Amino acid sequence: MASSPPSKIAKAPRQVLETIYAFPPNRDTLGGTAYLLLEKHSAGAPANLLIDCPAWDADLLNFIETQGGVRWLLLTHRNGSSRVKDFQTRFGCTVVVQEQEAYLLPQVPTTPFQQTFRFSPTTHALWTPGYSPGSACLYTQAHGGVLFSGRHLLPNREGHPAPLRFSKTFHWPRQLRSVQRLQDEFTPETLRYLCPGANTGFLRGQRVIEDAYAQLATIDLEACRQTPAML
Repeated sequence: MASSPPSKIAKAPRQVLETIYAFPPNRDTLGGTAYLLLEKHSAGAPANLLIDCPAWDADLLNFIETQGGVRWLLLTHRNGSSRVKDFQTRFGCTVVVQEQEAYLLPQVPTTPFQQTFRFSPTTHALWTPGYSPGSACLYTQAHGGVLFSGRHLLPNREGHPAPLRFSKTFHWPRQLRSVQRLQDEFTPETLRYLCPGANTGFLRGQRVIEDAYAQLATIDLEACRQTPAML
């Protein structure tokens, strides 16, 4: 069993919605924001889902345990993993990753998926390649519909969700096709909030992106195609 580290994180996880907590940015995942989604089995036992890896920190680990531990760990992209084996050992969780990135975890037993993976009747992962080959999002019907977008959609400087083109973006046209898929798949009735996997400082104190579908629908994919890569 992995030993508990000393606590080095000053900030506690923030409750962003009733059953969703956001962890402080993790320097080991390039400043990524991980989330904990609280769910239960049909019998009532916790079946919580960790979306990407928070820092390996004693206070954060204790917080996860007080919430009932972790049943699933979903990695939304190649940069979202840190101490995955330790999290799996500590909580006995199943690690789920899109099949094209499972090879990045040779020492970790994983459950790979191709197009979608269903965690519960109300929650599933969907493959949204582009940022990385196995980039994925997580959708839950809770709270009117929440999309955990990893690094597929991030807040821009105005705080609006957008696909951002970086010099290390795997495949920009494919990423834009993945945005189109989300625009086609959801509606104002099924998608209310978006929880991004990084750049949360651009939300300027807001805990989630509201009116998520309206903002998703206004992304101009033709204009995005002309966007140069950022460093």
